[in-house]
Amino acid sequence: MAFGIFMHRADSIYEDIPSMQYQFPKQYLSRATEFVGDWIIYLQPTKVRSTKGYFAAAKVEKIVPDPQLKDMYLALIEPGSYLDFGDPVPFRIGDQITESGLLNEQGHISGRAQAAVRPISSTDFTRIIELGLGKAEDDLPRTERPNEVSEGPAQYIHLSARDRVDQLTSRPVRDRNFRKTVLRAYRERCAITGLRLINGQGRAEVEAAHIRPVENDGPDIVSNGIALSGTAHWMFDRGLVGLSDNLEVLISRQANDVEAIRSMINSSGVLLTPDRQTERPHSAFVTWHRENRFKQ
Repeated sequence: MAFGIFMHRADSIYEDIPSMQYQFPKQYLSRATEFVGDWIIYLQPTKVRSTKGYFAAAKVEKIVPDPQLKDMYLALIEPGSYLDFGDPVPFRIGDQITESGLLNEQGHISGRAQAAVRPISSTDFTRIIELGLGKAEDDLPRTERPNEVSEGPAQYIHLSARDRVDQLTSRPVRDRNFRKTVLRAYRERCAITGLRLINGQGRAEVEAAHIRPVENDGPDIVSNGIALSGTAHWMFDRGLVGLSDNLEVLISRQANDVEAIRSMINSSGVLLTPDRQTERPHSAFVTWHRENRFKQ
């Protein structure tokens, strides 16, 4: 197995879409080719304000020449593999470098840290994935027994690189991380009603809804998610509410109590979105939901 690091920043000059493709110059071609069929971790540089550090993992499907630019290439991401970390991992933890392979013999950070595309050891890969996926604790989706309390704190389980890769494709793990990233982006507030309800155990009573469902090839990325209360989530999934291109909340004419639904929508009538543009609902997913789920 060959693991790698792809450095990415939202304001980059490169045509990156982390969940779909990563653009890089020819100088990195041989190195990037090593990762085809294996996993990479995305890293936001330390120079980026409020950097997220190591923030996601994805599987490289293939490398192709960029059809628009000479001597540029695209690493195409395997559909459905991209996963934001529920707990982004900092470049430094305390006084230690998370990616220990960057240290030279003197214990200092080497020039390898500047490489936008670079290999990473299985040990570093496993540790970052372990930290990024976090613990299966009380932020999991609600069950049939909402008042059930675990007997003790969850513990990290130290697994092999292969086991960590298997986790990256595990539905429960992906659901947990999707919930964390969506709720963090929306500050645990329902985007339709505007309510932020916290239960007696300090847990947010809001759910992470996929705009385009996983069963319909919807990816586990923040821009395909919305934080919704249980009732709003139910209505959204059943097409009783939808979104316009400008994110106005639409009410289906097939709803049996339009006024009751309208009274639930926040006073602006528009979806309450995250501060970061990249975390807001992507137009492609909004259009898909309106055309395939929303009952006109």
